[in-house]
Amino acid sequence: MPTVALERARSDQRETLANLFQLYTYDFTEQWVGLERGEVGEDGRFEAYPHLDSYWTEPDRRAYLIRTEGRIAGFVLINAFSHSGRPVDFAVSEFFVLRKHRRSGVGRAAARAAIAPRPGQWEVAVARRNREALSFWRTVAADLCDGPVEELDLDNDDWNGPILRFRVT
Repeated sequence: MPTVALERARSDQRETLANLFQLYTYDFTEQWVGLERGEVGEDGRFEAYPHLDSYWTEPDRRAYLIRTEGRIAGFVLINAFSHSGRPVDFAVSEFFVLRKHRRSGVGRAAARAAIAPRPGQWEVAVARRNREALSFWRTVAADLCDGPVEELDLDNDDWNGPILRFRVT
């Protein structure tokens, strides 16, 4: 099992996260076939993540780089936004592991490092077409929670996909 650590992203690492978001968005494009989303601009880049700056200005948002063996392997963003509209203490806003490090335990270790130290009500919303992520998050939630994992399914203007809710003590 590789060594995995979360590193709180500093504001001077904003560009690093913005660059990683290009790879993250690219991964999603195969789920957006037939949709307007996922086109690159004339500069060859995807649209920037609109909320990135708020992770250094709003107190309920945290940005972390995932490192394995000291090298950047992805990122995790945590906030307190509830896709379900129900009370929540924490939510995994965005989670990305470079393909090179997937299925090696890096993602699971990073998710555990992000969630386990924060007791409370958690929510993870998963895009409907992202079946692999849903399987991953079901396993992570079951491993970390005290009690059952509640799974909701929304299909409205705000969200389309399953939402996992679980409590960590």
